[in-house]
Amino acid sequence: MLGVLARDGHEIVVDPDQADVLVVNTCSFIQPAKEESIDAILDMARVKAARPGRRLVVTGCLAQRYADDLRAALPEVDVFVGTGDLLHIGNAVAGDGPAVYRGAQHVLPHRELATRVRTGAWWTAYLKVSEGCDHRCSFCIIPTIRGRHESRPMDDLLDEAARLAADGVVELNLIAQDLTAYGRDRDDGSSLALLLRALAVRVPSLRWLRLLYAYPSSVTDELLEVVASEPAVCPYLDMPLQHISDRMLRAMRRERSGAAIRRLVARVRRAVPGIALRSSFIVGFPGESEDDVTALCDFLEEAEFERIGVFTYSNEEGTAAATLPGEVPERVKRTRRARVMETQARVAARHAAAQVGTIVEALVESSRGPSLVGRTRTQAPEIDGTIVLDGDAAPGDLVRACVTEARVYDLRARVLPDLPDAIDRPPARA
Repeated sequence: MLGVLARDGHEIVVDPDQADVLVVNTCSFIQPAKEESIDAILDMARVKAARPGRRLVVTGCLAQRYADDLRAALPEVDVFVGTGDLLHIGNAVAGDGPAVYRGAQHVLPHRELATRVRTGAWWTAYLKVSEGCDHRCSFCIIPTIRGRHESRPMDDLLDEAARLAADGVVELNLIAQDLTAYGRDRDDGSSLALLLRALAVRVPSLRWLRLLYAYPSSVTDELLEVVASEPAVCPYLDMPLQHISDRMLRAMRRERSGAAIRRLVARVRRAVPGIALRSSFIVGFPGESEDDVTALCDFLEEAEFERIGVFTYSNEEGTAAATLPGEVPERVKRTRRARVMETQARVAARHAAAQVGTIVEALVESSRGPSLVGRTRTQAPEIDGTIVLDGDAAPGDLVRACVTEARVYDLRARVLPDLPDAIDRPPARA
């Protein structure tokens, strides 16, 4: 959308008070996201009211899903632009056309539509490889909002990656609603493994390639071989599992059994020694028992994930889970989440302690007092821990560092001269 607006000659400003048009991009995945989106809209409505003539545009999933209802509830909004019609953002900003733009399907980014305008740090970027999802997890509204899965052409992705690299990007995070489904819908032999190989060969200045949101059942041996053998691919895999209880997995319409998940984790560990695994889990799903939570905690101690996220179940209208019996009270959900996070904190502390004395590669991102703050190859932006670095470097630099101290989720290290050919990886586990 920023690319479309820049192409049309609009100037993008950071301070809302300086804007003639305010654009709020929203999410409606779960209830807290909806509430945060509404709060942001109301905040910008107050900015709009401070100067006559301003326009307020609401885009994203909330607009796609609820535009008709929100038109009455939020008269301050001039126009809604859903994810299925985002290329009309220029018309919406200019005030030409209807009050709602909402196509039936997502819109894939394409180099011929508009050149991407990127925000944020220059050294890291996200590359969306596909849109939509064909799974029918009972708790998830994404297929309803985003539509069926559709992969972008590989040449299009390689062109965008090359442009990002030319702009200074050294870390590229591959994302999608279902990353491991990339290429499945195309008839040209595309796959995530082939895309990674092509990125490593054709855009060699990308030093870190990271995989986020890999659907577990589609993690192939071919993909794992690429992660293990391509130096640019970070030894890191984000693979949401949601639960380990057979009952919960069936109710969630996820993996076929806890035993299958255990086999998958073992297969990944064998194929990529030293890989850092991140996963996500839901507690408080309808019908969940204390025994189910105990099973999840036991599994976390057993599997020893380097990173996890734990979410309390959000009952979303339009999903199959919304009609299930056995609702869990919010207080109980929060207690269960705290219990699971306490378990993971013990696991994370052991992982961190094991890295003391090792040499790691780190990407410097900012300064904190006399020290620098960055991330290692096994720490994704924003969602994982950080590494505090003592030494001289600048944001965007890749440095090697010796880990000197470990906390639960964060590390401290001393910057070393030069970047060696080999960086220590955590020891492989059986």
